[in-house]
Amino acid sequence: MDDKGRALLALARAAIASRLGLDGAKPETTSYMHEQAASFVTIHKHGALRGCIGTLEPYRPLAADVEGNAMAAAFEDPRFPPLTRQEFPLIAIELSVLSPLQVMPVRDEADALSRLRPGVDGVVLRFGMNRATFLPQVWEQLPDPAQFMAHLKMKAGLPATFWDPGIEICRYQVSKYYEQEKSRE
Repeated sequence: MDDKGRALLALARAAIASRLGLDGAKPETTSYMHEQAASFVTIHKHGALRGCIGTLEPYRPLAADVEGNAMAAAFEDPRFPPLTRQEFPLIAIELSVLSPLQVMPVRDEADALSRLRPGVDGVVLRFGMNRATFLPQVWEQLPDPAQFMAHLKMKAGLPATFWDPGIEICRYQVSKYYEQEKSRE
């Protein structure tokens, strides 16, 4: 892992520690941390998802985005109770810094499926007020493009078989950094 990844992970961990009232060494911010960028912070505990929150489009400096998303993943993901001080030493943090979204004009679902790059692309699906994304890491659990798209539609609140010409598909890539998983204690 490069210095950038180590610094961003330390920033995420320090933000969570601070919110828990623990001492966390916050790294110095460097020039790239002041550039606007979008990120996702995923928290794992014993190999299981423990929280994941992020932004799709940049609107604040990367350092602020990482800190905000780290705290949101730890304390505000509606799927989980807030992280506790007892859990903190057991978590592993994964950070994804997103490239800009690229709109993929598609004729139909078959066209969309043929243009997806498993393991490479994160995908955003938008239809009216419905919206969902899967990071590229989700391809590890859903390697088939048709299954990937069906689950993405369901995440957006749409039926798995739904398709409409008004669906907008965007793709992006990530720079991914992660801490080693903690041993079970």
